[in-house]
Amino acid sequence: MVAEENAGKGRAARLCLTDGTTFEGVALGAVGRLASGPVLGEAVFTTGMTGYEEILTDPSYRGQIVTMTAPQIGNTGTNDEDGESVSGAPHAAALIVRDASAIASSWRARETLDAYLARHGAVALTGIDTRRLTRHLRDHGSMNAAIGLGSSADLVDAARAAPPMEGLDLVREVMPNAAYAFDEAVADAFLPDVLRAAGRRSPAHRPHVVAVDFGAKKNILRCLVSTGCRVTVVPATTTAPEVLALAPDGVFLSNGPGDPAALGYAVSAVRELLGKKPIFGICLGHQILARALGATTSKLKFGHRGLNQPVLDKTTGKIEITSQNHGFVVDVETLPRGVVSTHEHLNDGTSEGLEAPELRAFSVQYHPEAAAGPHDALYLFDRFLSRMVAS
Repeated sequence: MVAEENAGKGRAARLCLTDGTTFEGVALGAVGRLASGPVLGEAVFTTGMTGYEEILTDPSYRGQIVTMTAPQIGNTGTNDEDGESVSGAPHAAALIVRDASAIASSWRARETLDAYLARHGAVALTGIDTRRLTRHLRDHGSMNAAIGLGSSADLVDAARAAPPMEGLDLVREVMPNAAYAFDEAVADAFLPDVLRAAGRRSPAHRPHVVAVDFGAKKNILRCLVSTGCRVTVVPATTTAPEVLALAPDGVFLSNGPGDPAALGYAVSAVRELLGKKPIFGICLGHQILARALGATTSKLKFGHRGLNQPVLDKTTGKIEITSQNHGFVVDVETLPRGVVSTHEHLNDGTSEGLEAPELRAFSVQYHPEAAAGPHDALYLFDRFLSRMVAS
């Protein structure tokens, strides 16, 4: 159905978790989609006050039903600039909110959240007690869920029949089909000083970065360009010889969805690249790098998602407020000799970064491109540039 036929026509629907917990609400967006069956996904929550458009379009949220903990969502509508997927289409399975704003009030807005969802065939559920839902997921852990029009019993059965996030390779659903050059920079009006300074000192020979796309956010790629890099994006299934044939000065491993343990092909490729070129990984790329180095990963109870996650940089002693979106974590006790955990999450002590100095590889678990989020960690792009220039 087209957006005009769907938008503004909310319909009673419910969210059911695998443990039988049920929430009643009103469906928005492509409501007609629910007539053919429920929307399935892993129910998670994010603590950001804003950034709903970036969250919806972040490929890392593929297969997830995202609960916004901020009570009113959609006030500023949607626009043509803030989407994080290359296509601009949503990747999250659905959005759960307490109160979806029926109007958009922003000079940048192009349409309401409801109309945007309807245009892209996506669904949101409003009128939900998101505080209760968040507390439930915090206490019992993220779990599969179903959004639909049917009975609670049928929806619980559908949620239980859906595959768990463990073991899922969702990268193949979001990666590009072929390599391409990316040359879009951060818009000058939004360009932070740290990236502006890095771009000014970039050498005449712009370092060539091959970005392995496991589900990359656009603003990560924009930050690489603004730092002064020439960027070639390649699919996640690209082999190490194919990466090296592009003559990179450095290799970037992007964020993405799913379980890193299911990505043997990516781990093997990164293992072959170790020591040959400087490597920088973010989020899923951090986990893949860790597995390539010989460490293991495991699933967190409810993950880290939000714009206010505190991280200690052990090398400087500084605390960064970071943007995060991940459900898996590197098991720091399995890191081999010569690899160090460089960052620590201050809420639960989990590892948020690693470095293998002899192999010229480093990574962080969080999203330093800060879309949406704080700019505390943007220096990492400059660090990557410095290592490529020095190599």
